[in-house]
Amino acid sequence: MPWQTLLRNRLTSTLLVAVGTCTAIFGMPSALLGDSIKIGHYGSLTGSEATFGRSTSNGVRLAIAELNAAGGIDGKTIELIEYDDKGETREAGDVVNRLVSSDKVVAVIGEVASSLSLAAAPTCQNAKVPMISPSSTNPKVTLVGDYIFRVCFIDPFQGYVGAKFARENLKAKTAAVLIDQSQAYAVGLAEEFTKNFQKMDGTIVTSQSYNKGDADFTARLTAIRAQNPDVIYIPGYYTDVANIAVQARKLGITVPLLGGDGWDSEELGKNAGKAIEGCYFSNHAAPDDPSPVIQGFMAKYKDEYGGQPDALGALGYDAANLLFAALKQTKGEGGPKLRDAIAATKDFPGVTGTINFDANRDAIKPAVVLGYKAGAWHFVATVKPE
Repeated sequence: MPWQTLLRNRLTSTLLVAVGTCTAIFGMPSALLGDSIKIGHYGSLTGSEATFGRSTSNGVRLAIAELNAAGGIDGKTIELIEYDDKGETREAGDVVNRLVSSDKVVAVIGEVASSLSLAAAPTCQNAKVPMISPSSTNPKVTLVGDYIFRVCFIDPFQGYVGAKFARENLKAKTAAVLIDQSQAYAVGLAEEFTKNFQKMDGTIVTSQSYNKGDADFTARLTAIRAQNPDVIYIPGYYTDVANIAVQARKLGITVPLLGGDGWDSEELGKNAGKAIEGCYFSNHAAPDDPSPVIQGFMAKYKDEYGGQPDALGALGYDAANLLFAALKQTKGEGGPKLRDAIAATKDFPGVTGTINFDANRDAIKPAVVLGYKAGAWHFVATVKPE
């Protein structure tokens, strides 16, 4: 046989074996291939609220590392595809569209800021890709549709927590409100605090507004000082709150400042210093809570990342683990089956508390209040849903 014919026959035989092998492999169930399950995360990894996105990412990554080390889901590892939305609403919409359309993730975790979750949630809803927000508290987020979930409490409850603490713990009869009008989170929280404070026979003496990134708060704080409130409620993000606190103290305002979970960053204490002493905010967990679940998470986080986690890290960890519990039920399958498995979650043992969902897929759980004393945030009170 001529060598050309021999070579041609051997190549043909090799090609047929290869084709047969590929046919056999691609005919197998994916669970037998040891491939990965793609999930997405989008967050503000850079920008003014970058600690939010980085903390959440750390929590998600810690949960993934633990799951993969334990064998993954039906032999498949979890693969994280993560994008930085830079804290911009347009960017959030773009990166989530990429996660859903190009990367073909089975679920999305994010965002922290309610405005950014609202910008991206419609994409997930339309594509039937479940989205779990770790910490967006504006009620409108999950109302986008039945594929949108969250593992945190919502603003109506958080506003109630702030009002109840102000009236009962601080004995405040009057309050001023200073609102970041550019953030859905801040606007919603201010409305709920005001409504609940008034229900409890408190009086709102003035309401002032600002926009994220403003530098000079003198005029607004001077107007508040003239009303002599017992407390000032500032439901903004830590970046602006630090500046507000420093300027308030320079103007001679000494009353406690109160806020929501948007205060939760070590940067607030670093930047505000003594100006934030004697101030309080509602949050999802307390770092000095002696609970073995919380302390165990904190130890693992510190070993991995070298610092103390904030509640955003814990919520990212909870969001990821709750998703994994549902994926185990569906054997890694996404779509309607995954949505139904997430919705059926009961008594999930999270770091930030036991998680159940109500009819709107919002987490039902208590909140804590932290106070700043001697250079650190400490647990002060727990407030449960009515």
